Amino acid sequence: MRPNRHGSAVIEYPNDLEIVITRQFDAPIALVYDVLTKPEHVGKWFAPFACVMKECSIDLRVGGSYHIVFVDPDGTECSFRGTYLEVEPPTRTVETWLFEGWPDAPAIESMDLHETDGVTTLTNKMAFRDKAGRDHMTTTDGAEDSFDKMEDLLRSLFDPEGTVSG
Repeated sequence: MRPNRHGSAVIEYPNDLEIVITRQFDAPIALVYDVLTKPEHVGKWFAPFACVMKECSIDLRVGGSYHIVFVDPDGTECSFRGTYLEVEPPTRTVETWLFEGWPDAPAIESMDLHETDGVTTLTNKMAFRDKAGRDHMTTTDGAEDSFDKMEDLLRSLFDPEGTVSG
């Protein structure tokens, strides 16, 4: 893997309803997909900052659900859940998204992957049903920190000689 890409996510607000985060990873698409979708991996990177993962369950199939809970340093639980609408390994998932702290802000989240010359680009789009829902997402530094942790995990699983473990 190349030198780290920490802090390199591109975050865009193309309209009043969407947030698009684009981030590159120096790892093969299949490994990036696995790290995004397998609970044994997601549990190691999803919780941002000093938060601690409490629960990570993923039933990766159309109609299957996921539930992720982490606890922040103050003891507050942050719970995310949803249902998979599309599952196309290793390039795409689409799922409903709900942060239980904002029950009025459900969204549809898509994760699209594309690999070129050993670099996998993730495009993560969240589409809220109304502007008020999108306005909850006033900061995205937690997502940036989580993607930095994901990069570190990928680095630990991928040998630049082409060997993949995990």
